[in-house]
This record gives sequence, structure tokens and C-alpha cells, in this order.
Amino acid sequence: MKLNALALLTCFFFACSTPQTKEKVEITEKENTVLEENDKGIREIPIKTDRGTFKVWTKQVGANPDKRVLLLHGGPGGTHEFFTCFENYFPEENIEYILYDQLGSFHSDQPSDTALWTNYRFVEEVEQVRQALGLDSTNFYLYGQSWGGILGMEYALKYQEHLKGLIISNMVSDIDGYCKYAKEELGPKLPPEVFEEVMKLEEAGDFGERYANLLNEHYYTRHILRKPLDQWPEEAMNAFNNLNPEVYIYMQGHSEFGITEGATLEGWSVSNRLKEIYRPTLCIGATYDTMDPKHMEWMSTEVQKGRFLLCENGSHLSQYDDPEHFFPGLISFINDVDAGELD
Repeated sequence: MKLNALALLTCFFFACSTPQTKEKVEITEKENTVLEENDKGIREIPIKTDRGTFKVWTKQVGANPDKRVLLLHGGPGGTHEFFTCFENYFPEENIEYILYDQLGSFHSDQPSDTALWTNYRFVEEVEQVRQALGLDSTNFYLYGQSWGGILGMEYALKYQEHLKGLIISNMVSDIDGYCKYAKEELGPKLPPEVFEEVMKLEEAGDFGERYANLLNEHYYTRHILRKPLDQWPEEAMNAFNNLNPEVYIYMQGHSEFGITEGATLEGWSVSNRLKEIYRPTLCIGATYDTMDPKHMEWMSTEVQKGRFLLCENGSHLSQYDDPEHFFPGLISFINDVDAGELD
């Protein structure tokens, strides 16, 4: 597998500012039409917003009326491709899962309208997807990873009566805490000269090729996916390559060690509301994650019916670099909730 890792990661995290080309979208839509005709579980769901009606892409894999998992990808602006590897684990456990590209993401409509990129609007989108797919409290597990974890928490705080279980993976409940951990705990563990240069580049607002090179070489292979870049799975690289930078930068910004002033997620926190979540909840953390695993463990004690899973060898994408802990723990939670053991 031949990868242009620098170009992909630079596009994902930093300097790109133009959305994917219309050509890509047209090709994808044509492919989706063929898949629909072949009954591959593909479904485009209309989403009503104050700015118009748009379509989002979903794909159902498997069929189990009691265990249906809707997967919320990271980003913001990422894709379902972060979860391609679930096909190696969930089907043999008879767990149905639904892949889903949120509005603005690669397989879904990509309107260029910043008024759409808010937590509130995304929560309402998830609720419309739930209704369209017929998910309810007898079968609906909501899994959110990274930004998807933020979305999952926000959804649960408004609509948890529809949930059977909630999974918050690789995401803390406080953005300022995330930034503090990255800047004060992870950054100083880099070679001193590297971290010093990264901070100088951030201060200058220079998020170009040099910034990306430093992070690619010294940070991502430690805290995003713990393998050399040329060994990263193709589906993970595709997810980075297909991420919509317009959505990502508007909601978070360019920095790996902070949130851009004025970004949608600036100052976000639900830490003082976690105790309101009464549905069974699994919090998944990882030893080498960009998120503090101790905070994730604390979150599991704040919700009313919580469980914590630590991926001892994993980082931000533990499904790829620590599947030995990630999948058994995730599957056990779903099965235990189904058996009523967390009620």
C-alpha cells in the first residue's frame, strides 16, 4: 500500500480550507445508487434544517432487532471509514451496526453554510436519522468516537429516552480539559526542541507544511494511531483523506493543542451534566490517547450506570492499534446491556 501520509494528515488536521470537489461527490452518489439497486443496505436519509433539506448517507450491516448500533464518526467532518474494521468483529457476534456520514461529510451532502455546523443542529440530525431507521429504546445503541463522542453526549442529554445504551469512545466531557492535557501533559513529552518549535509556529499562526511535518513525525504515530505512517490501515487513511476541512476548521480550528477562538467547540463542556445520563453508558479510554484516560474513567462514575474500558496499548483510534482490548470490551458491554445486567 503506497500512501502520501503527509498530504493526507495535513489535509485532515490543518491547512486545507477548500471542501472536497463536486466531482468526488458525483462519483460517490453514482456508486451509492448502484449499491442501493443491489440491496447493500445503503440508504440516503433526508435531513430537514432551517437552511433547507439535505441527504445523509447510511449503510446497515447485519440485522438484529435487539442490538442495533449507530456509529458517529470523529472530525468534525470525518467519515464512516474510521469504522470499516468493525466488519471483522460485529457480524460474528450478531450485532447490527449502521455506518453513517454526517451532513458535510464525504458520502453525504456537503453544503457550504457555516450556520449548519453547530452541536444543536447535529443533535437534531441524529434524531432524524434515528426516526428514519426505526431505532428505539429496545435496540438503539449510540456509539460516538472523538467528535462523535461530543455529539453522543449532547444527544443523550436531550433524547436519551430513545436509547438502550450509550458508548463514548476517546472523548472527554470538557474541551478545555482536552486542550490542557494535550498542551501540559502530552506536548512536554515530545523532544523539547520539537515542542518548542510547534508552540512557536502556533503562536505565529503558521499551520503549514513544517507544522504538519513535526506533528506527523512526533505526535500522530504516538497518540492517534500507534503504527508507522506507512503501516496505517488504508481505510483509516481514506477517512483522513476524505475529511471535510471546511467543517473541521470551523468547529475546532487548526491547532492540535487548543481550540481556535470563535470555533463552534470553544469552551464546550457537559461535565456538570453527566449525572443526568441514566441509560447504561460505556466510556472507552486509551493509555496513549490524545484524551486523558483518567478523565474518561471519571466520566464513567458520573453517569448513573457507567462502565469504563481502558485500551492499555491503544491511542485515539484504538479499534486499529489495540483491537485486543477494544472489541471484547465493547461487545461485552452491548451484550450485558441486552441481558439487563446494567439496569
